[in-house]
Amino acid sequence: MGGASATSKKEQIPGLPEWMADLASLINDPGYARWRSMVAATGGCANPIHLAGESMIVDARTGEVLHDYRTSDEVRGHLLVACGNRRSSVCAACSQVYQADTFQLIRAGLSGGKGVPETVTAHPRVFLTLTAPSFGPVHTRRERDGKAAACRPRDRDRVCGHGQPVGCHARHESGDDRLGQPLCADCYDYVGAVLWQGHAGALWHRFTLEVRRALAAEAGMSRRVFATQVRVSFAKVAEYQRRGLVHFHAVVRLDGPEGGSEVPPSWADHDLLVRAIPAAVRRVSVRTPESTLGGWDLRWGDQLDIRPIVVNEDAAGLSERAVASYIAKYASKGAEASGTVDFRISCPACGGRGRFSLVAGCARCRGTGLKPGLHLEALPVSEHARRMIRTCWELGARREFAGLRLRAWAHMLGFRGHFSTKSRAYSTTLGALRGARALHRASEARERDGLPGVGDVTTLVLGHWRFAGVGYTPGEEIMAADVRRRVQTARMIAAEQAEQAEREEIARQDGENAGKDGSGRDGEAR
Repeated sequence: MGGASATSKKEQIPGLPEWMADLASLINDPGYARWRSMVAATGGCANPIHLAGESMIVDARTGEVLHDYRTSDEVRGHLLVACGNRRSSVCAACSQVYQADTFQLIRAGLSGGKGVPETVTAHPRVFLTLTAPSFGPVHTRRERDGKAAACRPRDRDRVCGHGQPVGCHARHESGDDRLGQPLCADCYDYVGAVLWQGHAGALWHRFTLEVRRALAAEAGMSRRVFATQVRVSFAKVAEYQRRGLVHFHAVVRLDGPEGGSEVPPSWADHDLLVRAIPAAVRRVSVRTPESTLGGWDLRWGDQLDIRPIVVNEDAAGLSERAVASYIAKYASKGAEASGTVDFRISCPACGGRGRFSLVAGCARCRGTGLKPGLHLEALPVSEHARRMIRTCWELGARREFAGLRLRAWAHMLGFRGHFSTKSRAYSTTLGALRGARALHRASEARERDGLPGVGDVTTLVLGHWRFAGVGYTPGEEIMAADVRRRVQTARMIAAEQAEQAEREEIARQDGENAGKDGSGRDGEAR
């Protein structure tokens, strides 16, 4: 994205491309080192926000200005701040920070830390995957004994009502563009798929309610009595499949009534959880609004995966680190994995409606509901995604589906829920993690400048900031990419070192425990 910075206009050097002239001007600028340090402070953000203004730290008793910062003193006249976008397709640097925060949040609810006691690791918990039902056969990659098998082996002469083969004998590679695409687009239930997508959040909510009922029934008690003894905690993330539908990965944990700080009763064990979840999934249903198109009873798909979460990585099941890493990975993904775009296509003025009332049309989009300059048929998406988007657009114009806001969420193929959510008692929050990081950085800055600590009640922070632009110029983008690579390499090395240190600590603790057990047995033998 082109920068809207407060830099002065650079003179074009004859014979040089614009980006090269801009790059040469940037590197020779006296403020280049300071600019590079600001980019590094954002982690190499791809779309940094430019701020202009000032901040002062004042002694509350005397009014003395202890420290002041003004962007007017900067060579380029602004301060760079990270965009904070969670999607890796938009900003790889900020999405890595979001991934790391999500990892810490999920891991804290499994291993303890961040205000959660380590005893939580003994609570019954599973890693659950809920999928969407089938709305028509799609191309898929199958394997048999580690080798690619036929996609959908059927009678080669059989065709559907539209003259398309009902099977596919191709052995698709992992990068095949046909993966996730319907065998016959005319047979595929696009209306049902979009409506399921629009109600996926409601299905998840009803599952969280139903699983509590199922647990109480399995335990042989009423829901009210069960709630006084056991609390069910969740953390989930949505992942887009290639066919354009989401499925949910979730940690489900049983706690005492006060949450993760309290151990559940002994009868509330792993087996109880495993028995209750399938029954709850089968009972969940959401009815679509009545329409001339018909009605759908929306349910979860037949594929249900429940895996135990274990402490030891060598044990049968998924380790705590593996689960946290898996959920964090998909927390920064969007719908682009299914062949759609990663930006809204609806008009921001009218929200995609094309009008503000029955008599007042939207002048910005001229009644189309699309962002000016966009056209559904010209979007850089797969044909399957285009049909999903078109179906969102058509259903979004119907009064009975207005509550789903399908046009506003057409770029997400109808899904309008949060990608990553958790129950209140699961662990810490993303806001708390960000606040702790900001506090740490502010404390470091004050210590470096010889100022009172952040918590000092004798000081006040006064600031005034305004938006001054976003992004980079062509030359800045080239150098920012270099900074980004260096930051990512440093983060990767730090993560590998932390993981290695954790494994060594676990091995040390296991050795000590084994030694204690051996000493106890030897003493008893003697």
